This record gives sequence, C-alpha cells and structure tokens, in this order.
Amino acid sequence: MPMLRTAFTDLLGVDLPIAGFNRSPAVVAAVCNAGGLGVLAASGYRPDELDAQLTWIEEQTGGRPYGVDLLIPEKFAAGDPGNLVTSLRAQIPDEHLAFVRGLLDRYGVPPRPAPPGRAAAGDRAEEFWASVSPAGAESLLDAAFSHRIALIASALGTPPPDLVARGKAAGVVVAALVGAPKHAERQLAAGVDLLIAQGTEAGGHTGTIATMVLTPEVVALAGSRPVLAAGGIASGAQMAAALALGAAGVWCGSVWLSSHEDVANQAIKAKFLAATSADTVARGRAPASPPASCAAPGSTSGSGPAARTRCPCRCSRCWSATRGRVSTRPPTPGTRARWRWSRSSSARSSARSASSARPPRSPASWPPTASSASPAWPG
Repeated sequence: MPMLRTAFTDLLGVDLPIAGFNRSPAVVAAVCNAGGLGVLAASGYRPDELDAQLTWIEEQTGGRPYGVDLLIPEKFAAGDPGNLVTSLRAQIPDEHLAFVRGLLDRYGVPPRPAPPGRAAAGDRAEEFWASVSPAGAESLLDAAFSHRIALIASALGTPPPDLVARGKAAGVVVAALVGAPKHAERQLAAGVDLLIAQGTEAGGHTGTIATMVLTPEVVALAGSRPVLAAGGIASGAQMAAALALGAAGVWCGSVWLSSHEDVANQAIKAKFLAATSADTVARGRAPASPPASCAAPGSTSGSGPAARTRCPCRCSRCWSATRGRVSTRPPTPGTRARWRWSRSSSARSSARSASSARPPRSPASWPPTASSASPAWPG
C-alpha cells in the first residue's frame, strides 16, 4: 500500500493523511482498510448500539486504528436524568412549539409513522438530542473508551477537561473541530492533540471562513500540533492544496454520502451525484447579493417581500438591484468602505454628466445625474 507520511500519519499510525468521517460503520471500516483513519459519528447511537458498532468495525479492520466523533456541547440545559426527554421538552416555550406546528401544517407535512420495532421519528430525534448532554455523552464515552479507539473528536466547542485527561491517560488522540482562529486558541489551551480546521464549504454546522483562508491561520496557531483541513475537499487535487496550505492531512465527510457503503438510500445518493457546486444551499445567512435573497418555500417564515432577507451592502450595484430596499442595520466596517466608494463614484459620475453635451439621464436611473447627486440614503 502506498504511503504519504505527515505529522498526522505519524500521530495515528495510518498510511494516508485522510480522515473519513461518517455515520455508517461500513464507511469507517472501508476508509481504515484503504489506509486512512475512519471516524464514526457516534452521537446518533445509544451506548449499547455504539458498543455493537465498534465491535463490528474492529472485526472488519484487523487491528487498524479508527476514531469516534461525539457532540459534546459546552453549554446545556439540564433535565431530569430519570425522565430526560420529557423534562427537556418542558423547557421549550409554547410559542416555539406552536411555530413548528404551524410550519408543518402550512406545508402539509404529516406526522411520520414509526418504523416497525422502532420509536417514531420525533421520539428518535428527541433520544438523539437527549444523548447530546453531559450525562448522555458520558455514557457514550464510556462505551467508546471500552474499545481500542485511536482518536476521540469533540465536534461542538471545547472538550471538557476530563475528556482531555481521559484521552491522554488512555493514549487516545483528542481532536477538535474549529471554524475560526479564536476557536483554535481555546482548543489549544484545553490541551487537544489535533485540530480540524473546518471551513464554510463543509456540510452541516460550519462557520463563515473559507477553508483556503482558515487552514493556514489555524496552522500558524497550532505550532507543533498537526492540523487537518476540512470543508469542500473531495479529490486528490484538493487534498494536495490542503497540504500546500500547511495541513498535515484532510478530514472528509460529505464525499462518503454517495458511497456504496453509506446507509443512505439510492434516491438520495443519486441527488448527490447529480448535484453541482452551484446547488449548495446555505441556511440562515445573509446573501451576498439581492437576487439570491428570494426565499424558497420553507426556508423562511412568512411570504412576500417582507420575508426576504435584504442585502446590507449599499454599493451602487445592490442599490440598483433592490431599488433602494436595503437593510437599515448599521453598516459594518466593510460595508462602510463600499458605501464611501459608492458615494465617491456617484459624485464622479455626476461631474461627468454635468460637463457632457449629452441630455441628462432620467432621475430614476443609477448612477445619479447632476440634478440628483446626493440620493436619499435609507437608514
């Protein structure tokens, strides 16, 4: 088997600097057997289920190293350990529950029946979120550390001190995902062994910094500790680019969703394979330009122009595209610069129009003419 040696491969004892993150044990085993490090997304399992899945992975990989990824939040609303799901539901405000019911009714989403022998979809989801708690995570950690895992990754915030200490005592590499340099600083102070710089191109919960920008920033902070690049990496060329940025390897997740070993059904895999780079939808972020702000059904509450996100930029292009319907929020330093540029550009255009022999433009056009050199800026 060919080898590509980096600080990551030396740390984990694998042949290739690739970490394959997936919820399917078969994908994890396949990545391990191909020379990488398979990492199981474990928060969706109960402790007994996780124990069974890790046992199966070990049977398939013949002693090769593998890892486990858990959601361990820094902050959590505590509930009654004896009746965790019910006690957590009681803390949700009634208006939030009413809002969700209204969305389901508005778009005709029926209740999902329970598969034979399993809890209903809503109950299963509640079991999952109940496991994302200090007590739930602790039981999953117990199950994970009872096996010969090589890596434990914390995906939500800084890992608790006892996890770092437990990992070091057991010889298990403690990794953490970060989306900004300030996150990396906190993780390094907590004592993690490996950082995963996850850029905004990644699927799921991400930050706003691109992988190309974030990776070298985190590498510069990490010092001797290795860094994996994550987000938008699905080919050898992209992996080579990550190594050129200083990363010791790559952390890949979405690329495995269309693999033969993944548990997703074929209809979903077909959509993944047919999609292009232009088909990604980012939820909950202000668009870069007004034409992208037209809301698809279900992506915003309400309907019509009032429900659309306005572009906060006040440059001439966005002003023209929105006909002045821009956000009244205070501009950020970046938008202030574009605003100043737009005003100075407008003044220059007005001066040229005033000295030209051509008839003046209509007052409704943009840039403004000499008769309307100072438009009425909103906000």
